[in-house]
Amino acid sequence: MAVARVTELVASSSKSFDDAVKAGIDRAASTLRGITGIEIVRQNVKIEKNKIKEYRVHMNVTFVLEG
Repeated sequence: MAVARVTELVASSSKSFDDAVKAGIDRAASTLRGITGIEIVRQNVKIEKNKIKEYRVHMNVTFVLEG
């Protein structure tokens, strides 16, 4: 029987939402083993001087616990 954990992450990019998702997955994969999926919970942007400064994604990362 497997037990999984879900952790919420927030990742950002100055390029796009897609780039923010990729950055979040890459960072999570550097410290978490057994990632089985992600869920994008929310997307938002940071605005400065009427222009998009940063794309942000809030994601839930699911990974299987070892042992």
